[in-house]
Amino acid sequence: MPVDDDLTELSELQLDVLQEIGNVGAGNSATALSRLIKHRIEMNVPHVALVPIEEVPEFVGGPELVVVGIFLRVYGKAPSNILFLIPRESAFALVDTLLGRDRGATTELDTMDESALMEIGNILAGSYLNAFYSFTGISMLPSIPALAVDMAGAILNVVLVQLGEMGDHALLIETNFVAEDRSISGHFFLVPDPGALSTIMNAVGVG
Repeated sequence: MPVDDDLTELSELQLDVLQEIGNVGAGNSATALSRLIKHRIEMNVPHVALVPIEEVPEFVGGPELVVVGIFLRVYGKAPSNILFLIPRESAFALVDTLLGRDRGATTELDTMDESALMEIGNILAGSYLNAFYSFTGISMLPSIPALAVDMAGAILNVVLVQLGEMGDHALLIETNFVAEDRSISGHFFLVPDPGALSTIMNAVGVG
């Protein structure tokens, strides 16, 4: 049975499949990041959910929280948008970890820091989309990432205005980075175009 067009509910089986896709993607991301920074970093996905698009800012601390947003457009049989949101202070901590700095060293983002965060966006997008391909056979290719620092609500509004037509729901893959003794949380949102989530779930065979 296809997923309802309004995409308001997914079955336990569908959520299990999406959780497994998230776990595989996180594992691949961790491997790639560990190679990049030359020391071990682990990633896990504690939570996967389908959420209304207007509620996205609430999951990262509210619409007025300043976040770093990394945006990519996804092309292919299931066209979508990717939005990776991480609170600004957490982004600073992630940059410290990636670039081998002392904890608390980063207090604002320079060009190198932004490049490092966009590379994380690239790695995450590539790993999660490869995992989707492994489970569904649907090939999806990400664009070059764009980065913005602003309130979560403002970033979402800009994305919505730029895209115009966009699905009403976002697939949330909560993503934790663990390196040495610090844990940093980010939120990875896959926002399928209208009809694209049905394409993904039907391809998994649990639609």
